[in-house]
Amino acid sequence: MSNTLENSNGTDMVKRSSLYREFQAEREEILKHKWIESEKAGHDVGFERALTDWIVKHRSKWRKSRQGGG
Repeated sequence: MSNTLENSNGTDMVKRSSLYREFQAEREEILKHKWIESEKAGHDVGFERALTDWIVKHRSKWRKSRQGGG
């Protein structure tokens, strides 16, 4: 039982961390980009393609705006 409690607390701690929240926010942006690009293409472009495209075209500006610099 102690091990389960420790794992639960560890998971909760990770989910509350700023790094995890940033990861989740970035993932949501990538999924939005995937949807938009898939709509434009008329078919599912796939996560990897959307991820790569978003990183190249949008990640830097997105990160700056998250840090208050954009």
